[in-house]
Amino acid sequence: MSDLGDFTPSTSSSDDSATDRFEESSLSAAGDDVGIGAIPTARGLKIAEDGDDTEIRASITAGNRSNVRLGKYLLLSYPDDEKLFCRITGLEYDQEFHTDDASEIHVRRAMRNGGIEETDYKFLATLEPIAVLYSDGDELKRRMADRVPKPETVVREATDTEEIKTGLKMPEDGVFVGHLAVGGEKVRTAAEPPTIDYRLKDDYGAGDPLVFRHTLVAGGTGSGKTHGAKNVLRQYLGSDREYELDDGRTISPAVVQFDPQDEYAQMHDDNPAVGSEDERAYEREGIAYGGHSDTKAFVPAVGDSSYAADGHHAEQVEFTIPFSMVRANKWLVAGSDLNDNQFNALTYLLDRFFKQYGDSGTYRAFKSFLDDPALREELDESGRVHEATFDAVKRRAYGFDSVFDQDVPAITDLVHEFVRPGGLSVVPTYHINDSRATEVVVLALASLLVDQKLSNDPSFDRIKETPLVLGMDEAHNFLSGAESAQGGKVIGKFAEAAKQGRKERLGLFLITQDPQDIADAVFKQVNTKLVLNLGDEDAISAVNIPTSLAGKVPYMEKGQMVAYSPDNSEPVELIGLSKCLTKHG
Repeated sequence: MSDLGDFTPSTSSSDDSATDRFEESSLSAAGDDVGIGAIPTARGLKIAEDGDDTEIRASITAGNRSNVRLGKYLLLSYPDDEKLFCRITGLEYDQEFHTDDASEIHVRRAMRNGGIEETDYKFLATLEPIAVLYSDGDELKRRMADRVPKPETVVREATDTEEIKTGLKMPEDGVFVGHLAVGGEKVRTAAEPPTIDYRLKDDYGAGDPLVFRHTLVAGGTGSGKTHGAKNVLRQYLGSDREYELDDGRTISPAVVQFDPQDEYAQMHDDNPAVGSEDERAYEREGIAYGGHSDTKAFVPAVGDSSYAADGHHAEQVEFTIPFSMVRANKWLVAGSDLNDNQFNALTYLLDRFFKQYGDSGTYRAFKSFLDDPALREELDESGRVHEATFDAVKRRAYGFDSVFDQDVPAITDLVHEFVRPGGLSVVPTYHINDSRATEVVVLALASLLVDQKLSNDPSFDRIKETPLVLGMDEAHNFLSGAESAQGGKVIGKFAEAAKQGRKERLGLFLITQDPQDIADAVFKQVNTKLVLNLGDEDAISAVNIPTSLAGKVPYMEKGQMVAYSPDNSEPVELIGLSKCLTKHG
């Protein structure tokens, strides 16, 4: 009989059984670890022109796994001191040993233990190469990823500010927006401060300042978009912010902000929540902060509306829209749904009116002009304007009595005060109850600024010669690209302004929760997009940011954002300042 047939179960004590166990082997190698893992070749190691064909994975050691996140930035060194800068795009566990861990015994053991033995599994990170970093003298530069790393290359976390900024093509100086983040946490370095500041290029060293290539701030209610917009606008009002003109002079920009919720005039005042420690931190990072004393609220006089400035101490200047401004922008009295034929008729009537009355013609005089039955009959008999078309134009041109020619100074008489180098002019419209009147006020002032910027023979040199940031909150209400004749005129004007912005030193700063409603002709000219939390799929799709970041947008906390500015950096995730740099709320 074989020895196996004589086998009987052991009845030895627990001490004896301990000697029968397999000896556990240590997985700790001699020496100290210098990274978080290494590059294996078991599943391939490849860099290709087509990113989908690139295959680079890092095997992460057990002790480092809990700190590894999607989006984290890593570095792989080449033998000649160049480095491959990468981003984690995938994470997965794989079996170390070929066992069935879905079996009953494994499942029940897991249920009892409440954890796993990390060394029983491989932990693999899929890496996306972003750039190769190399030294050119004393300067660190980047180029496209064109080299495959060696097998078993050590992988380390990117923690050096210069390496990260170079890898992501982030400028060293410029307009502060926020701090670099991954997965809702700020990227930390060993430097002081430990965070990495994200800025927008603001000089002429590598093209035009990005402010004149236009900015969009998109975010839903409660996302922090107004808070963030104020902080960015405050940087343009910094004491050392200047832009060069064609004649070599440098001038501080003027900021004009349309304000539907009466929030931006608060930028005149300090934020009481900002303490001395905050101020020292802002100064170390070169961030402009505090209330901007040269802030004025330009309050449109509309009918019986009354503006009560309870939330700020900015100076208030009341103004009206003179009807003479309609001469250059006839669509201001076109209502909202005139067809091409009706708009042409309105144009003819306004041209005839102003030829007769000149710039002194008032809205009341224009109504009287339209009320003349002899005019209606003359135009109908001559075939110039059919009587039905005349009546349609007349109905839509009525109803603006509360908007034009109120008994306060005209905005055209206040231009020198309205556009001030280094000054912030806020136009609140919260007190206007008529949406039609609000639209006329905002578009009349915006058109005045745009027309003068684009004109070769401007009436107001102050506007033409002053760098200008034109901020428009709830921009979707004014630049929606309506399919009416007047809507086309509005969009055409602002699209042209956006195209010429770099040359004329005009920057559009659009703020909205419905980016999908902004006309494509304007939207396509926006270079910098700061996208905060958006829950609407159409809105997320409209901002057209990379898929890897778009998926994070609905889950972003207040103040988190995606910065997508192709001429400034790689697409990145940011966290804005937790405190507003001026009064807010």
